[in-house]
Amino acid sequence: MLSGEIPSTIGSCVSLEYLNMDSNFFQGSIPSSLSNLKVIQGLDLSRNNFKGKIPDYFKSFQLLQYLNLSYNNFDGMVPIEGVFGNASAISIMGNSKLCGGIPELQLPRCNFMDPKKNGSTLSFKMVITIASGLLVVTLVFSALYVCWCIKRREKPSTEDSGSLFLTVFYQSLYRATTGFSESNLIGVGSFGVVYEGIFDGKQIAVKVLFITGCEALRNIRHRNLVKILSACSSVDFQNNDFKALVYEFMVNGSLDDWLHPIGGHGEVPKDLSLVQRLHIAIDVACALDYLHNDCQTPIVHCDLKPSNVLLDDNMTARGGDFGISRFLRDANHYDSRNQTNSVGLRGSIGYMAPEYGMGSGVSTSGDVYSYGILLLEMFTGKRPTDEMFNDGLNLHNYAKIALQERVVNFADSVLLQQQEEGENFHKIQEGLVSIFRIGIACSTESPAERLDISDVVTKLRVNMDNLFGTRQGRRITTAVQS
Repeated sequence: MLSGEIPSTIGSCVSLEYLNMDSNFFQGSIPSSLSNLKVIQGLDLSRNNFKGKIPDYFKSFQLLQYLNLSYNNFDGMVPIEGVFGNASAISIMGNSKLCGGIPELQLPRCNFMDPKKNGSTLSFKMVITIASGLLVVTLVFSALYVCWCIKRREKPSTEDSGSLFLTVFYQSLYRATTGFSESNLIGVGSFGVVYEGIFDGKQIAVKVLFITGCEALRNIRHRNLVKILSACSSVDFQNNDFKALVYEFMVNGSLDDWLHPIGGHGEVPKDLSLVQRLHIAIDVACALDYLHNDCQTPIVHCDLKPSNVLLDDNMTARGGDFGISRFLRDANHYDSRNQTNSVGLRGSIGYMAPEYGMGSGVSTSGDVYSYGILLLEMFTGKRPTDEMFNDGLNLHNYAKIALQERVVNFADSVLLQQQEEGENFHKIQEGLVSIFRIGIACSTESPAERLDISDVVTKLRVNMDNLFGTRQGRRITTAVQS
């Protein structure tokens, strides 16, 4: 007894394999969003009140084995490719206005150009007139476009070249990554896989997206965010949709690689000093501050964690992986009315804000929580998912215990290996206490009690000055402004 139109949001169920909506009162046309159901195997929309054309995208569904559109009000031509080429795989009976299709369907021929159709189709003369008009308009616009291109070549562009990126095609990325071979695979995530490659003589990282994930990155630029060199929205050799982003290659990998190195035989140990960790912490905070407070529409990253913080050849941190980023539609980031609702988890276990697990919409305070956990992980060396955290003990509480006792006993041992008792040691201990307090204040359970990320940047810079002098602080400030 269901009625109305098919919700377009069903198209978000990209892993859906079977959908049965028969014998209801659905009406209207089939939404274009269903074109995202690439792995659908069975679809039954029979015995409803659907109308309009049968969507062409059904013929591109490689896995579709059964399609039932019978007893509706569809009209127009039935495709012959894909599932429509197998009469036993489709059912379209009870749609009197359909035509064409394969011979086994025994449908009438489509005569859209027949001038004897009493107004149901265009007259031949009208078609010729319209076609001629369109040809003239096309020629005029083509001439104007050519003139515009010539003028554009003659006049140097004043736009920031960093804000533009070239669109490349599937074949180019296929060659650059040696056919997306396993030997070029450098990362796998929930929303895409990343390959290393060589394109136009330059080392690149190619992220092949499971979903469209480039909108969040299209118009944002910051030295602490990964730089997009190119984008690809094309089709592969099987005519399937293919979307990918081409990034600047980060030679020093991710922060996770440095905090928790696996260490193979003969590899140089990856140790981050106190000053390096503080630099990285400030870099990541600056990136979030930009996303939350300086973008035209505030952006929530939603999945901040060490593996999504990349390090360039200068060990400058770059935030990456915007696969599940969300836009906020109002400047009041903490107003629940403006939290973007989404289905499923908004982040990774251990780093995800607790309110997300209870169904709350995403917010900038959720990113601050993730940042607080990341900051504590950087200076304790403990993952939030470590086996030691059970029976009510988590990384946040672990850091609070450290403040009550002796914080150096809870800090990553790598940080203190080269330090000796004395004035410098006590200064470092005070600095660690300050950092732990910032991490704790960011990762409190209540979103309203968390620090604003802009305050975090200020506090960390003060800490840098206190620990290493104003020279280090000035270098950070100048770098961020540039």
